[in-house]
Amino acid sequence: MKTGVYDIYGNRIEEIELPEIFNYPVRPNLILRAYLAIYSRKFQPKGKSPSAGKKYVVESPGTGYDMSRVSRIGGGFGTARFIALAVGGRRVRAPKSEKVIVEKLNKKEKINALKSAIAATADPVLVQMRGHRLGDVRELPIVVSDDFEKMTRTRNVMNTLINLGVEEDLNRAKEGKRIRAGKGKMRGRKYKRKKGPLIVVSSSDIPLIKAARNIEGVDVVPVEELSIVHLAPGGFPARLTIWTKSALIKMQEKINETWERLISKYKKNVAKEAL
Repeated sequence: MKTGVYDIYGNRIEEIELPEIFNYPVRPNLILRAYLAIYSRKFQPKGKSPSAGKKYVVESPGTGYDMSRVSRIGGGFGTARFIALAVGGRRVRAPKSEKVIVEKLNKKEKINALKSAIAATADPVLVQMRGHRLGDVRELPIVVSDDFEKMTRTRNVMNTLINLGVEEDLNRAKEGKRIRAGKGKMRGRKYKRKKGPLIVVSSSDIPLIKAARNIEGVDVVPVEELSIVHLAPGGFPARLTIWTKSALIKMQEKINETWERLISKYKKNVAKEAL
């Protein structure tokens, strides 16, 4: 499977062979599972205090007083407290802060989910089903020459993205920004935004990361930090992705190296068990 490499002006300058990873089958169920496992790390533990609702000296009045025999303050003749059905009483089966809320994922599953999410970015049908507008995009995945990484001005980045044919999707992301309904406006999440194109670069110290950070909907991620969260926001695969040529090569090398390390570790464990 081959694809073209484009320069910053949108001209096709060469043709390269895509890495094997783009032939991997797309598995939405595995991608969603990996996304939820990663997202669960953001959950905050919550639970009640052991003494909540029990900070009272209570006593039951017993029988013969024409009143219910529940725990009460004031020597047993005051307001009902402590019990679950009383106002301000303890809570039954309350959440516990020690509950395990982080989901775990096998390493091989995580790698396969990442491979599947990367392969989904090359399918134009899945990309459009996710809501992206391809507009004048000629082929997927979009691969750009390494000159793109050297840009320092936001204006130049915008012009390059327009030359690559993603202007329609940029407009969709820009028009999709709106004020959230509800009290979330007061809690640091005033706006809801659309996800636009993802740009994958070869390193974390290139000028493009700062140059493109102010474009609505656009995310720039070094290939070392590439994750399901970037490729499949919300657990839905096939985000419109732009690769630089060096990032594409580096990504395949990284996945091959990780996979070989896992296989060698597995063989060592099998050999130990055999002994």
